Amino acid sequence: MALQYNLSKVYEISENDIDFAYQIVNLFLEEVPAEIKSMKVGIEEKDYTRVYTSAHKIKPSLDLLGMDLAYDENIEIMTWAKSEGKRKEIKEIFKSLKDRVDLAVKEIKKDFKLA
Repeated sequence: MALQYNLSKVYEISENDIDFAYQIVNLFLEEVPAEIKSMKVGIEEKDYTRVYTSAHKIKPSLDLLGMDLAYDENIEIMTWAKSEGKRKEIKEIFKSLKDRVDLAVKEIKKDFKLA
């Protein structure tokens, strides 16, 4: 039972196509962790363009996988990057987003029996 993600949107737009859902979760596994790493570096280096670009890139995946809290945190990070870092708590928001993504990755790998 998926706790960190929800495939209902994926099944809705694909008319319950299992192969499509599999492609979506694989895309998530390939792209999102790499973009999270890029965001981390960007936050540390105050590279706002890099942070914004990575956050923008993962936004559709978070939405499609029903990761509402992670999606909201990602929006906060995008806003932070646009305003060029006027908020101190961005590291906590990023950590929470990263934790949610990490948990979703573990859960997806288990649910889809991926290595």
